[in-house]
Formats: sequence, C-alpha cells, structure tokens
Amino acid sequence: MKVLVINAGSSSLKYQLYDMTTEKVLAKGRVERIGLDASILTHEVENKPDMREVSEILDHTTAIKKVIEMLVHRKFGVLHSMDEIEAVGHRVVHGGESFSKSVLINEEVKLEIRRLFDLAPLHNPAHMMGITAVEDNLPNIPQAVVFDTAFHQTMPKHTYLYAIPTVLYRKHKVRRYGFHGTSHDYVSKAASHYLKRPLEELKLITCHIGNGASCTAIMNGKSYDTSMGMTPLEGLMMGTRSGDMDPAIVPYAISKEDLTMNEINSMLNKHSGLLGISGVSGDLREVIEAMDEGNNNAKVAFEMYVYRIKKYIGAYIAAMNGVDAIIFTAGVGENSSILRQKVCEDMSFFGIDFDEAKNVVRSSEPRDITSDESKVKVLVVPTNEELIIARDTYRLVLEAIETEKARAEAETFKPSELPEGSD
Repeated sequence: MKVLVINAGSSSLKYQLYDMTTEKVLAKGRVERIGLDASILTHEVENKPDMREVSEILDHTTAIKKVIEMLVHRKFGVLHSMDEIEAVGHRVVHGGESFSKSVLINEEVKLEIRRLFDLAPLHNPAHMMGITAVEDNLPNIPQAVVFDTAFHQTMPKHTYLYAIPTVLYRKHKVRRYGFHGTSHDYVSKAASHYLKRPLEELKLITCHIGNGASCTAIMNGKSYDTSMGMTPLEGLMMGTRSGDMDPAIVPYAISKEDLTMNEINSMLNKHSGLLGISGVSGDLREVIEAMDEGNNNAKVAFEMYVYRIKKYIGAYIAAMNGVDAIIFTAGVGENSSILRQKVCEDMSFFGIDFDEAKNVVRSSEPRDITSDESKVKVLVVPTNEELIIARDTYRLVLEAIETEKARAEAETFKPSELPEGSD
C-alpha cells in the first residue's frame, strides 16, 4: 500500500509518499507561499534530480493537484497513476479531549476538527484545508488523522488542570493538552528498543527541541506531564514563543503599550523567545554565532534557553521519582551538540555521566551520549513523525477493510445453510 502523508499549514504544505511494504519514502517535498502568484513547489526523489517549480498556486486544492501531478510525472515522478495512492494521512495539531488516538476521517470527525478551531486557530483550519483539498482531488481515497495531542490524553487530572475556576474547564475545556505527541511517542518507543528494556518499565523525559519545543515526562509508556499547555505557547522558551511567564504581564503590557489582543498574541507567539531576547534571530544557530562574536543579548538568550530545558528536566525527575533516560530529538535537539552539553552540565547529582566525545558524533541512528557507567542515560533519537502518521493510516485502513469484509461475510451467511442438526 502506498500512503501519502500531508502536513498542511495556512500557506504551505509538506508531503511524503511511503511504500508501506518497506516503509520506504518514495518522494517528498513541500509547497510554499500558497495563495500567491509565485508559489514554490520543491520535489525530491532518491537518485533523481530535485525539482523546483515556481507557479501560481492560489489554494490548497491546487497545491494537492500539483503534488499529484509531480508524483506521476514522467521524469520526476514515482507513480504510474494517481490510483496507486491508496490512503492519505494528515497531521492535525489539536484533537482536544475528543480524540485519544488516530482515526479515519468521516463527517463526524471533520465536524469535531472544525469545532476545535478555537483551541488551535493557527493550525486546525489549515489542516482542514488540507483534508478538503485531498477530497477534491482524490474523492474516493480513505483519509486518516493523527493528532499531536492524542498521546497526552493519558495525563492525570492533577497534571492537566490549571488552578483556575473549574467552570472554565467544564464549559470551555480550558486545560493542558500538550503537543508534539507523535514525536514524543515515537522517540520513547525507539529509546525502549535501543535500551532493550520494556517501555512499561521505563521513566523517560523526552525533549523535542525545534523552533517549537516541549518536554514530556513519560512513565511506563504513558504521558504523565508535558510542558506545552492549552496551546503551544506555554512551557519552554522557543524560537519566537515566550514559553512560561507571569500571566499578569498580558494586561500590564496591553495597558502600558496600548496593544490590542491580536498584537499581544502576535508578540508572544512570533516576536518573543530567542528572537525577542537576542534581537538577532529565532534560529539557535544564528544566536550561537552571534554569542560567539560577543553579542551579550545573544548570550543571555542562549543561557535562558538552556536553563528552561534544564529546569523542566529537574522538575520531571522529581515528579516521577527518578528517570532512566533523557532523550533529545527534533531539529535542535538532534543537531546542536553545544545545547545538549550545556543542558547536561552539572547534572551529575542525578547520575548523569556525560561523554563529550560521544556527544559530537553525528548519526542518523539513536545513540547514547553518556559513559557506560552513567546511571541515567542521555540519548539522541532522530524523530520521524511522518512515519508514525503513515503507519497509523496504514493500520486504520487495513482494519477498516477487515471489518468490512467480516460484515459482508456475516450478511451473506444464512441460517438455512447450516448442516442439519447443527446448533
């Protein structure tokens, strides 16, 4: 079965095509600047030249059409016909309390995703556009959705509720939901396999550090607590997001700077974090470069960034009464050796014996960056959220096929066909 994985944003769309027989990526790419007359489609296939096309792509339906055309292209494609695509899987950021696992898309699912627009106004509407665009281009293809929040639905009430009047939870579902769940789930299972220990016996802290960043305490294979909250704004300091702060800052800043709610929201999501403190960039690589050149604001930004991660790790060790392994993943977590080193410095109290030589070795495979004697392991595990989406989509479609087959067999069975004397 060939499964197309879609991650739709408001003006962009990323895709990967999997052959689920081998779980091999046949093609991948992205469409950027959707809605403009100079949209960019980038398409990559192993052992073929990359393709970059600039054209007018005014909506997601046209974007999906372009992607399909590229997949069946005589020179750059990997399919003979669009009929070879047998299922499509989507990433959806917010599933609220409605979805604790991946599901096949039907009208009820689409209605619920729309109902959750208020909880993820920057993400869920874009994901819905991706779903609709696939329906327009591949109307008879089964589609599945994998939710960032689903993995965290195992959190107990005392970790997901906020200390505010419970009427806000009862009426409006104001609570911690957490995000990056697909990534946290994937790397925790990969770590269990690497350590050769059952996931159900492990206490893990997974650090998904990218432009967006979150830490999760995973106890016995289940999310126990996570740093992001009702929205992806809470928690760690990020590229352009503030992370944790005193909520009273919001009305104070509004009154002092005469800001609107939209302006304060934009400030906290797009102009804070590394960018807001350094004044240089939201990209950690550029902040480190500026720090090395003597920029004091960049130095402070980096120290804050490291400190917030270290603080969450310490809190989660206390919450779980110990930890077996700390895992770094995502763009920054996998690639920044200096970040990992600084986070793990001065943590020998927890039984971490960090190995600087191992830390600087680059690999696409999971690896341990502590000594053999380290009581707590620190792992670098490349994440693969797209593969999880492809696997869940594949599984759900096969289950649906088997269910339909069993139903059809039950309907064609007649009691008169029983042998005489049978009960």
